[in-house]
Amino acid sequence: MAPPPTSTISSIIITLVLKILMLVLLLASLVVLATDTATLSLSFYTTFVESKIHFDDVYTYRYVLASIIMGLVYSVLQTALSLYHIATGKRLIIGDGAFLVDFYGDKVISYVLATGSAAGFGATKDLKALADVTNVDDLDDYFDKAYASASLLLFAFICAAILSVFSSYALPKMVNSSNTQNPA
Repeated sequence: MAPPPTSTISSIIITLVLKILMLVLLLASLVVLATDTATLSLSFYTTFVESKIHFDDVYTYRYVLASIIMGLVYSVLQTALSLYHIATGKRLIIGDGAFLVDFYGDKVISYVLATGSAAGFGATKDLKALADVTNVDDLDDYFDKAYASASLLLFAFICAAILSVFSSYALPKMVNSSNTQNPA
């Protein structure tokens, strides 16, 4: 069996680097979001109240967390499959299945990551505006961490979108190679 052409090797390496970068960005986004807490201090006449706010107190941030976790699971799976492909020279999923998993999986995950990031930005902007109107200044770090998590998720989406383009280009090549191997 002849070694694959260098263009194939370089594209495999580029996709692996993008998958690892996406994984790292998603892990960082998860850590930032999961550690996002704040203590809100309010006083009502003679009563002083402190309340601890966690990221999961906001439903939108729960969706952001879910999109991060879905992206992490997919990214770990795809990275493992790519490493196996590089190490052995064979795909773990035989036939057209690997290309179809890449094609459809990349599309779905990129949309999930994009909507998670957009939801995080939108909710943070609205909540920060509400906090500014009510003169609550204790939440600036809380909102900064939420913005940071959404930003990291946005960069992970960009990696997924690039991978989606690569898988879109790989699908016609797979169809053409199967047609040349099995002429009708």
